Amino acid sequence: MNDRGEADTSSLSDAEQSRLLDIARSSLKSGLSAGRPTEVDLETLPPRLREPRATFVTLEKNHDLRGCIGSLQPSRPLAADVAHNAFAAAFRDPRFPPLREDELPALEIHISILSPLEPLEFKSEEDLLRQLRPQVDGVLLADGFYQGTFLPSVWESLPDPHSFLTHLKLKAGLPADYWSDTIRAWRYTVEGIRGPAIAK
Repeated sequence: MNDRGEADTSSLSDAEQSRLLDIARSSLKSGLSAGRPTEVDLETLPPRLREPRATFVTLEKNHDLRGCIGSLQPSRPLAADVAHNAFAAAFRDPRFPPLREDELPALEIHISILSPLEPLEFKSEEDLLRQLRPQVDGVLLADGFYQGTFLPSVWESLPDPHSFLTHLKLKAGLPADYWSDTIRAWRYTVEGIRGPAIAK
């Protein structure tokens, strides 16, 4: 585990990590030219890239967020999930306008491969706060129809667990001081891969 809450990516070789970045780049270019994610030929990929995994793809432009879309449960092969989420982060994140081609040189791609969700058992907000691992845990918070998640990288800007949880409630659409007996939380770690949007 590194200091960004990213698990060791030794399960993927350098070549496999590079392949995922290439797939993300291809999906951005396909979105610009054809308006859809790139088609991934799974038969040509190594077995670990065909395994069902949940991923998030984050785009940063000059170190500022430019888009972030992901999945919390594995529903597609890893490579296909990266292709889908890279396209969605660039063109479907409602917080940003669709990506333009002239933005590519300043863009960086961050791929986060999620571990399975681990449910947290707690009796109070204080109990939950004690269990959170700063710089390590991604957290999913849910109550009824309200749901939000923060990747481990969010600890960089919100290093205090109380502030982290408060902002996560707000992201989920809940009041900052909200608490109930039905609130649920899960944690996860990520394997992180990053690289420029234009291969060098």
